[in-house]
Amino acid sequence: MVGGVQIGALAACVVLFVPMVMAGWHLSRNKMLFFGCSLFITLAVCVHLTPYFPSVSDFATSFSSFVVFDHRDSCINLVNQIIWDVKPTHRVVNNTSFTPNYYYEKNWDWLKSRKLDACEFQKFDKSDASDLLNGSWVVVVGDSQARLLVVSLLSLVLDQERVDSIRGDLFKRHSDYDIVIDEIGTKLDFIWAPFETNLTDLVIKFKEKRKYPDVLVMGTGLWHMLHVGNASDYGVSLRSLKRSVVSLLPFSPELGTDGPVTGSVSIRSPHLFWLGMPMLINGMLNTEEKRLKMNDLMWHAYDRALGDSKLLRQTGGPLVLLDIQSLTWNCGPRCTLDGMHYDAAVYDAAVHIMLNALLIESHQRL
Repeated sequence: MVGGVQIGALAACVVLFVPMVMAGWHLSRNKMLFFGCSLFITLAVCVHLTPYFPSVSDFATSFSSFVVFDHRDSCINLVNQIIWDVKPTHRVVNNTSFTPNYYYEKNWDWLKSRKLDACEFQKFDKSDASDLLNGSWVVVVGDSQARLLVVSLLSLVLDQERVDSIRGDLFKRHSDYDIVIDEIGTKLDFIWAPFETNLTDLVIKFKEKRKYPDVLVMGTGLWHMLHVGNASDYGVSLRSLKRSVVSLLPFSPELGTDGPVTGSVSIRSPHLFWLGMPMLINGMLNTEEKRLKMNDLMWHAYDRALGDSKLLRQTGGPLVLLDIQSLTWNCGPRCTLDGMHYDAAVYDAAVHIMLNALLIESHQRL
């Protein structure tokens, strides 16, 4: 019995050589046209023969997978590109304690472009967010900016009545908070840690206990700026944090996936995020000390220190940026009351950025 490969080869010869001989007779005076026809027929034959040769099929599949991975990686770099539509609202507020920013409706979405459209970024509803976080341990560490991110995350996965009931515990001054969402088997910890050394100590504890969260969000800087006021020292602390974080990873971000980090643990690494500092509107800061110490020059010095530390994925580090700077800059002064803490819409957007990045990195589809 003649095998499938032999039949395919025979068919290929018929398809390839018979038309070429016939074309050669008529096109012998036009070499370019003859070459074009030959190339087209050869490519067509290759496509038809590919299924008969497993090694070729495997290569094509591997190449396709590589292209998809590269596309996903580029989407991580685009996920923070949010635009805002902040406009006055005609909603009537019957409350004497209302504040001016209540007069503005704040809507956001991803920038419209061919590259961003290809990434298919999405705003998550409660069901999709719950599916993505199902069974996960999420740890958010930092200052008041991190606490506001937790509020937005809980507001997405819980009903409003339950969020209101826990808000008092969540906003206890300078305190930790934890909750287990039984419906989806998710544990969420907020850890008050306003200085970079607090973050480093926490990462070391994770490593010592060999117990790691699935998602780890960290972010500091405002307290250091106010109480220390030394951008160089801030940069040193961030580099120390980076070394500790890298030790959690099975592979070094600088080495790609070519080899293990010395002393690293052999585990599935957590998804790591850095919560950036907001833009500070100096004239709106609520104390003289803040207006004096947290000025524009100092803010930019701290921002440069973050970049120089190479802590972020975009500079070769391990953490994906949640770009609060960009979100707050584009939302503007109509989205804040004190020039430092912004409207819930800003932190809602940051949560959706995180979830989209998490969806990309975990190679899931909802």
